[in-house]
Amino acid sequence: MSTGKINVTADNIFPIIKKFLYSDHEIFLRELISNATDASLKLKTLARLGETQSELGDLQIEVKVDKENKTLTVSDRGIGMTTEEVEKYINQLAFSGAEEFVQKYQDKGDGANGAGIIGHFGLGFYSSFMVAGKVEIISQSHKEGTKAAHWTCEGNPEFTLTETEKADRGTDIILHINEDSLDYLEDHKIRELLNKYCKFLPIPIKFGTKELTEKEGEGEDAKEIKTTVDDIINTPDPAWTKKPADLKDEDYKDFYRQLYPATFEEPLFHIHLNVDYPFDLTGILFFPKIKPNMDLQKNKIQLYQNQVFVTDNLEGIVPDFLMLLHGVIDSKDIPLNVSRSYLQSDGAVKKISSHISKKVSDKLQSLFKADREDFQTKWDDIKMIIEYGMLSDEKFFERAQKFALYKSVNDTYSTFEEYKEKIKNLQTDKDGNLVVLYAANKEGQHSFIKRAES
Repeated sequence: MSTGKINVTADNIFPIIKKFLYSDHEIFLRELISNATDASLKLKTLARLGETQSELGDLQIEVKVDKENKTLTVSDRGIGMTTEEVEKYINQLAFSGAEEFVQKYQDKGDGANGAGIIGHFGLGFYSSFMVAGKVEIISQSHKEGTKAAHWTCEGNPEFTLTETEKADRGTDIILHINEDSLDYLEDHKIRELLNKYCKFLPIPIKFGTKELTEKEGEGEDAKEIKTTVDDIINTPDPAWTKKPADLKDEDYKDFYRQLYPATFEEPLFHIHLNVDYPFDLTGILFFPKIKPNMDLQKNKIQLYQNQVFVTDNLEGIVPDFLMLLHGVIDSKDIPLNVSRSYLQSDGAVKKISSHISKKVSDKLQSLFKADREDFQTKWDDIKMIIEYGMLSDEKFFERAQKFALYKSVNDTYSTFEEYKEKIKNLQTDKDGNLVVLYAANKEGQHSFIKRAES
């Protein structure tokens, strides 16, 4: 057994974590499961390269609540750690930014952004102490001939680290939940957070069990057979991680229903983003039907980093007119734990925003060229987004000139260039300038329209 002090010069690091990260304390679960996912993916990589003798087996991550003992446990069957690696990664590297952290935030008020602090200083694992008075790590490395490590810390720089026995490879993180955070022992609360942050992580996540009912036989002799199975709360391979060529139109519709189960109307069409240069970007954006006078809902695009949910508040991150779209954007180039203000000023994010705008305009133009008649049938449902973009984004305006349509009083559609060709010899003022008359309300302005036509 060994004891020691985490390499941090200020003993008040833990009170500062608890105080200044409190407003974002729910992200502790995202951090722990992200770490468990990383450990699982690392083992898969080592196995692929032939650098581990360990059989992969089931890499499922499990989250368990024990109300009686007031513990929340996150377990993985990933790469695991030896005692030396726990000393290195938990006691040293994870706190490498602690001194700077203390200097920067100990005098600041409650406005400090928790997610940004965690991300900037590499304190993801230590966010556990926002809700736990004591945290244990029990880890068995994938390396043959190694003993399991047992690390314990009670919310101060002092820790104990011993060798122990553990039957399975991987890591258990055991949180002893504080009295003021007992809502994290409620199943519905944990399920809510798992659905929010971990719904599309690439490793299956188990939270309890569920019953499946199947019918066996037919007619009066039919019987209901109930089976208890693991409740896997996530979809490890969501549609946006696949190649567009491997997906059918129905797959996109199914994914849309998965994202927005309370939405009854199907999207008009989708745009599948799949870029690996000059930055990494995947995702699927959907054009919803937008009707006049409807309540425009923003914050329907979800931002992910490597399938980990970051935020659904993208104001200032993507062009404002695209906020009316629905869907998912995922990029490895977007930092996981940052404030929205940081994202807005990040150079990579700005390039991604510009690229998304271009991809949307390219898709619209291709739809226009491929089937103009179908495009025209959708125009009244999508024109608000396109016209909003033309008014607010100069580059989009230039590109949209090729597919933006104008509807005449006799219900025909033209691009502006086409319309000018039609009327250039008909309507000019005394100086020979082209005159375009328009009506905002065909029925309400009927008499004016008739007068203009005559």
